Amino acid sequence: MTTTADDVWKILAELAIEQKETKRLFQETDRILKEQSQETDRRFQETAQSFQETERILKEKSQEMDRRFRETDRQIGKLSNPLGEFVEYQVRPSAVKLFRQRNINVHELHPGVTVKRDNGGLEIDLLVVNDTEVVLVEVKSKLNQRDIDEHLERLNKFKRLMPRYQEMRAYGAVGAMIVTDEVANYAYQKGLFVLAQNGDNVIITNDEQFKPKTW
Repeated sequence: MTTTADDVWKILAELAIEQKETKRLFQETDRILKEQSQETDRRFQETAQSFQETERILKEKSQEMDRRFRETDRQIGKLSNPLGEFVEYQVRPSAVKLFRQRNINVHELHPGVTVKRDNGGLEIDLLVVNDTEVVLVEVKSKLNQRDIDEHLERLNKFKRLMPRYQEMRAYGAVGAMIVTDEVANYAYQKGLFVLAQNGDNVIITNDEQFKPKTW
């Protein structure tokens, strides 16, 4: 079969049409890929924004939790503060005068005494001292029998852990914002002074016949 010039031109025309279609398909594919790329970029941006928003929310929640913890600490401090004020503004200023009235002529106050040795430790709320006598004072919000027993143990090991007071007469005292008659009687029987709140003042509740125990 002989190929004529018309046949060649026809083939070339078909090839041109196919080439245009191929080019169109490439352009369409390129457009789709660009749109997909743009959509992917948009989604990445949305994801990044979402992460940033989540981070912002978490940061705000963390700050709020910190604020609440600080407020809780402040409230706890307020709850525990009355005992500190009782010791600072009522027991300490009254201690010297009260024990002098009981013929214990003290003249030094040592608050918050802590002793740590290899053979034991000791914490004393208030140490009231003169040259020959020392009073160990334990102060609580509300005094109970266990507090008294623990203070007796403290007195029993006091001179062993603080030997510089070895030659001095040591007395014990317990004080509280709230002291029931039953607990006060128990402390009295154990030979301890009892300090209690009386209006705006602190008093020693032991009667004048009381004979304190010495350690």
